[in-house]
Amino acid sequence: MKWVQIVAMSVLACILFALEWPRLSRLPKRDKAAFITLLFVAWVLSMLDLPNLPGPTTFINALFRPLGQYLE
Repeated sequence: MKWVQIVAMSVLACILFALEWPRLSRLPKRDKAAFITLLFVAWVLSMLDLPNLPGPTTFINALFRPLGQYLE
């Protein structure tokens, strides 16, 4: 992953947090926690290279391939 992307997404997340936090200051703690959680999850997902990650089928094949060879 490119370091420029990581830095850019981190800066954008910080800017979003700084702009939205004054509006959230009047809301209950539950809303603040939801905002922080969603922002963190979005930030983590932006760091992953999702189009190039193997899917669940690859994991299942790797898990059960030895069992299939044993049963043959």
